[in-house]
Amino acid sequence: MAKHGRELVSPPEDAISRARFSLHSNKLLVSSWDSSVTLYDVDENVARVKFSHPTQPLDCCFLDDSSGLSGGSDGTVRRYNFSTEKEDVLGKHEALVNCVEFSEVTGQIITGSWDKNLRFWDARVADGNEATAVHKCEQSAIVECMSLVGYYLVVASGITTINVYDLRNVSRSMQERRSPLKYKTVSICCYPNRQGYAIGAVDGRVALEFFDLSESFQANSYAFRCLPKSRNAICSLPAAVNAIEYHPIYGTFTTGDNDGYCLTWDGEKRKMLYQYPRYNSSIASLSYNRDGQLLAVASGYTYQEDEKMDETTHIFIENVNDLQISTI
Repeated sequence: MAKHGRELVSPPEDAISRARFSLHSNKLLVSSWDSSVTLYDVDENVARVKFSHPTQPLDCCFLDDSSGLSGGSDGTVRRYNFSTEKEDVLGKHEALVNCVEFSEVTGQIITGSWDKNLRFWDARVADGNEATAVHKCEQSAIVECMSLVGYYLVVASGITTINVYDLRNVSRSMQERRSPLKYKTVSICCYPNRQGYAIGAVDGRVALEFFDLSESFQANSYAFRCLPKSRNAICSLPAAVNAIEYHPIYGTFTTGDNDGYCLTWDGEKRKMLYQYPRYNSSIASLSYNRDGQLLAVASGYTYQEDEKMDETTHIFIENVNDLQISTI
């Protein structure tokens, strides 16, 4: 087995749906198909709190260092208090909830669902009181994934639909766009500089897009296929880009795919910067910590139907150095 970073103890027993670092510490929140939501202290390498979800949590995020959220296959949006180890139901969708975000800028909780709706919730609702969504935005198809930066919310629904919202006015989308990629969007991440977003598709391609529709900005949009150095571009089969994560300082980004490859890219110079040793299973989720010195890599079975892959779940914490993620 290739040398990787240190591995977190007590990983989930089934596939990981999401792993996210806190914006304020080295705490990591992980949701899994084993019906668990777990808070890890990465510095101490210990699972601090574990919650049992009634069904499968499909996404999770922090509210702050003392509380978090998850969206479940039963349509519920659940809130967790890490100090008291208690939880409550914030609200419900009419179908599974696979996207959860919290805006520190506006105080909104945003959820996306297979009921073809986005819902916006008030984070100030007292614990134990089930909330009614303060706003609802209907989508043309089921919500696949979404990403948030500043006031911008980017939502991928259906095969190629991309809607961009301004959180200061969510009565309608700011932009309605189509993905430049032919196949289904499965991952999305906004640029830290708030100028655009990257999307990944099931065919192993990534597209870089800009919010500004002027010709000068749109000329910089492009798409490419995520291929590691060891794989032949002609002979290899496509591997879905399950995760895209931007470095919070340098603005370079890392992709993780179904074949277990984790690659770091310089989007502006259009080149690969670093290739991690291949993981024994698919990359399910990626997350940089607040200063970009650590990268959490959640590896495990993602229902890719590949008998050669390891179905055991792992969470690796990679130490990141400047040579791996900075441009020269």
